[in-house]
Amino acid sequence: MERETLAAYAYQYHGAWDLIARAVVSAEQPRKPGIRERYITILDAEYPDCLRQLACPPWVLFYQGNIRLLEEPMITIVGSRDLSVYGEYLTALAADELKKRFVLVSGLAKGADAIVHKRALEGGHTIGVIGSGLGTRYPKENHDLYEAMAKNDLILSEYPFFTGVRKENFPWRNRIIAALGQACIVTAAKQRSGTMITVNEALAVSRDIYTFPYPFNDEAGRGCDILIAEGANILYTSSQLREIRPKLIMS
Repeated sequence: MERETLAAYAYQYHGAWDLIARAVVSAEQPRKPGIRERYITILDAEYPDCLRQLACPPWVLFYQGNIRLLEEPMITIVGSRDLSVYGEYLTALAADELKKRFVLVSGLAKGADAIVHKRALEGGHTIGVIGSGLGTRYPKENHDLYEAMAKNDLILSEYPFFTGVRKENFPWRNRIIAALGQACIVTAAKQRSGTMITVNEALAVSRDIYTFPYPFNDEAGRGCDILIAEGANILYTSSQLREIRPKLIMS
């Protein structure tokens, strides 16, 4: 199997993991698409070992920006798309402290993701994992953020360049967001939300979960309080954020 073959499968099957897997097993002869973006594959030395821990590691990651950021200590920060003022404060607080020691990983959505990336661009570095192709800027309000990150930071996608917005791709990409970080920081989450999907993916690859407590009966953070009740690490002072430091070896 050659890396070019995997990339061709990704184009042929629009990044669908199971269809690429079937093509790999059957040694199918791929079509030869005109691939316009840079990429790494699971066969490459640059492919991060942390993603190999996934039950379904991405076959191909198309990218814009600095792929060498995958060699740096990374941490995942996620939260709700619709943040309360308190949620915005916690997200900015976590990003500002952790960008000093980590490359910050998030999903380039609106809300918490956008805050994480923007704060990281101010003196740190960040990686965005998206659920569409690199030719799609979604949501449109993050267009300038995409442009900034594509220069000196990193945007990753397992979908070919012209893949548009498909609802089912976003929960699926969350496994990559979860696995890249040595831990997962949750700044805001309702009881039922995409953020909780990322948490479950992080737990599946044995990542530590950290989250903030919310006021009594606050729906915007009920997921965070549930995580604490279930054993997540509770963050209640800034000093605790300062104590989160890179591990020498990802377990």
